[in-house]
Amino acid sequence: MTADPCDLVSALTERRHVLVTGATGFIGRRLVEALAYAGHDVTVLVRNPATATALRPPFRLVTSLDQITSDTVIDAVINLAGEPIANGLWTRAKRRRILSSRLRVTQGVVRLIGRLERRPSLLISASAVGWYGLWQDEALTEFDGGKRSFTHRVCEAWEQAAKRAERHGTRVVRLRIGLVLGSDGGLLGRWRVPFALGLGGPLGNGDQYMSWIERDDLVRLIAHIVAEPRYVGAVNATAPVPVDNFTFVRMLAGVLRRPAWLRAPAAVLRLLAGDLAREVLLGGQRVLPDKADAHGFQFRHATLDAALWAILGERPRATAGEEFRPAGKHAAQGHHSS
Repeated sequence: MTADPCDLVSALTERRHVLVTGATGFIGRRLVEALAYAGHDVTVLVRNPATATALRPPFRLVTSLDQITSDTVIDAVINLAGEPIANGLWTRAKRRRILSSRLRVTQGVVRLIGRLERRPSLLISASAVGWYGLWQDEALTEFDGGKRSFTHRVCEAWEQAAKRAERHGTRVVRLRIGLVLGSDGGLLGRWRVPFALGLGGPLGNGDQYMSWIERDDLVRLIAHIVAEPRYVGAVNATAPVPVDNFTFVRMLAGVLRRPAWLRAPAAVLRLLAGDLAREVLLGGQRVLPDKADAHGFQFRHATLDAALWAILGERPRATAGEEFRPAGKHAAQGHHSS
């Protein structure tokens, strides 16, 4: 992705001081880069200073929120910190880390807001589309409820912790983020190599929806939320055209010009990964960004096809009348698995 970092936060016409937690993560790195390049003041909370080498200066580094004095003027806090949810089996210890890491940082942010002499006008606190639970193919907006699941329980506790900042007069946006797509991490960082080797394929029957967003569009949406005071409460950070898993696989294979026939049976995934497979790999949500649309946000990559070509390369020219076409759905799937 070659987009000018400054352009990603062009909605911010006035200079801001922004505190970012989770700054060294896949989203945070690009956000900090965009803010810093555009001339905004950026403070990053990083537990291990060695990891800050991944960030492009200028920025101020703190390893504890206690290092921020009460007379510091912070305009907005963007809270992205949390244990990765899909990088290991959901053992009891892993579940505790997933939940406690989110609550610990968010509660610390709210305490900071409470002791600052001039309160930040905005807290954007990350959540995830997992808040909705498992709904199969039903379209979901910010006005729909959530179903019981581990991901819902984590996201609900995370969001409730962030909402406490409202007591200090701070506008709070709970950003329900979908699968974030970019060239150097996230879902494509895990899937690109196996798909390039022809080892990709649908997960289970491929009918589960994948609500996604291109990373630069996510950074642009965050900047839009900072600039637009009408955003409040839950906001879906997903592209307007979610797709099912089979369609995602077919499009990714097409961009990489590789077959994608190796379907992973649902029964095997559930046996190996338990609830992680049931909720994240085989479950899904069809989430729509109603509030972003209502407040005039324009996605530059509204469709998955456009996003994948932008991230992974230009469209190749057909050779000698040939055009690569991934196999049809039933050829790739075989029989549906339960």
